[in-house]
Amino acid sequence: MQSTNQEHWDSVYTEKDEVQLSWHQDDPSVSLELAALAGVSPSSSVIDIGGGRSRFAACLSAKGFTDISVLDISPVALDKARRAFGDTGASINFLAADVTTWTPASTFDLWHDRAVFHFMVTSEDQTAYIDRMTKAIKTGGHAIIGTFALDGPEKCSGLPVVRYSPKSLSERLGGEFTRVAARQIKHETPWGSVQSFQFSLFRKVG
Repeated sequence: MQSTNQEHWDSVYTEKDEVQLSWHQDDPSVSLELAALAGVSPSSSVIDIGGGRSRFAACLSAKGFTDISVLDISPVALDKARRAFGDTGASINFLAADVTTWTPASTFDLWHDRAVFHFMVTSEDQTAYIDRMTKAIKTGGHAIIGTFALDGPEKCSGLPVVRYSPKSLSERLGGEFTRVAARQIKHETPWGSVQSFQFSLFRKVG
């Protein structure tokens, strides 16, 4: 599964420019708002899951954050991110890995995931993801998870997804995480279609 997923995403990022991706977002304002609500500061450690072509890490770096990691299954996406970030990305730690098999080498104050967890369609992959997230977040730390909402698309990039409400996502994550806030947003793709997302902020209590 890991190699198949990597091949899929390498192909996507090879064939399409950034602005041709349905999830492209110039301004990650909701993520930045929830990060501020979590109380992170430039001294906080942050990991962006599936953030190869995300602007979130670049925005944090521009705000003076120095402990930033970006994990993505696609080395192609990460290579493009390095070139796009230029000097801004000099302090960013880029990790090419599948989040479901990755072993965290350190812990973080904030885990950010915009549209990765909803690709976990089997209970095994969901459990593996949650296990890694639980190990990677400091007690008292936070997670921001954005997924398609219940009225969002059933597929993305040709792959099936699981849609969530803030409530159902909380239930799936389990008792070690308590929901702090949630946002329902409408994301407009580069070609003008609208997709429903939910973004939830959780605090690790266990």
